[in-house]
Amino acid sequence: MSDKNESYTIKQVSEKTALPPHVLRYYENEGLLPSISRSRNGVRRYSEGDLEWIGLICCLKNTGMSIKQIKSFVELSVKGDRTLKQRVEMLLEHKKNVEAQIQEMQKHLQKVTFKIEKFSKQYEKYAEELKAKTR
Repeated sequence: MSDKNESYTIKQVSEKTALPPHVLRYYENEGLLPSISRSRNGVRRYSEGDLEWIGLICCLKNTGMSIKQIKSFVELSVKGDRTLKQRVEMLLEHKKNVEAQIQEMQKHLQKVTFKIEKFSKQYEKYAEELKAKTR
């Protein structure tokens, strides 16, 4: 079980998240991780909460949200509960976009599946003809 007050170095976070340290630093510089603490000698110390934020950032980014939009979401979050409605609306809009992307990808997947079946049948026929010629 992990201690809620546990902190991690940038190397440990990089290993946990599979994000290179330069990406973590970029996210911090862009304002996506506004609450990264530092040790007395300036070493970044990531909390469990920071890891949760990184997970959300990756989720949003991997589902097509721009860094600019993620930054707006983070800025709203920093302002506290009075922005909850805006954040919910923002996530609902993003969810609609993701669902539309999934529908589009499903159409593409159906076409690819159809082509695989078509070309597989053509190849089987070709292979049989080739086999018959070599007998």
